[in-house]
Amino acid sequence: MKYAIETDKLTKKYGELTAVDALSLRIRRGEIFGLLGPNGAGKTTLISMLCTILEPTSGKAKVNGFDISAEQSSVRKNIGIVFQDPSLDDELTAWENLDIHGALYGLSPQDRKARAESSLKTVELYDKKDELVKHYSGGMKRRLEIARGLMHAPAVLFLDEPTIGLDPQTRRHIWDSVKKMNREKKVTVILTTHYIDEADALCGRVAIVDRGKIVACGAPSKLKKKGESLEEVFLRLTGNEIREEKGSSTQTMRARMRAWNK
Repeated sequence: MKYAIETDKLTKKYGELTAVDALSLRIRRGEIFGLLGPNGAGKTTLISMLCTILEPTSGKAKVNGFDISAEQSSVRKNIGIVFQDPSLDDELTAWENLDIHGALYGLSPQDRKARAESSLKTVELYDKKDELVKHYSGGMKRRLEIARGLMHAPAVLFLDEPTIGLDPQTRRHIWDSVKKMNREKKVTVILTTHYIDEADALCGRVAIVDRGKIVACGAPSKLKKKGESLEEVFLRLTGNEIREEKGSSTQTMRARMRAWNK
């Protein structure tokens, strides 16, 4: 299978509003792929459809070869998600957080132990596995959430603003963990971020989304005109005006995810 993600004219409408507009995209297996766009561009709606949280209005999509409408259970088994907002249990240890997550996915005790150990080593938290999460720093919590997302060995991992609010040193550490995970576990990574330098450093390709459409897609180096930064490319294509966020799309996504997991 060549592609981890395939969409064909994927569309989501809310009444008169078209959040995702006939979007067609192919993401190769093993890529670190960035989704960039201003507030309200349609990124979270797109991810919500790919994760089977939202039903598309029209169009088609496959994740790891499975149809997002006809094979939802198979799609869910093949993806991991790290949300923008924290979702760990602070009163449990890192190991307990991972063990519970593995149990929810039906992993045996032996598999949970092996995968928790492997995932924690990938994000360099194995020596902190028995500490309560409430004593973790913000960066450690983000790395733990990435480890949790790897517990059921997903083919595709969605990272929604994984480094928001972190200092530059911690962000770099997260980047290293993502690259190591991608290299060693061959996981396809879909990254949404407002840190343009992050996409430039991590992603082999990026798609810039605006008003539900892809306005540019390719390797960051190929999108830049002579002397441009990726941020300048982003502003040239999406404009300079401030976009107001309409509600918390991430919180909505998390609420639907909780219902999905029940």
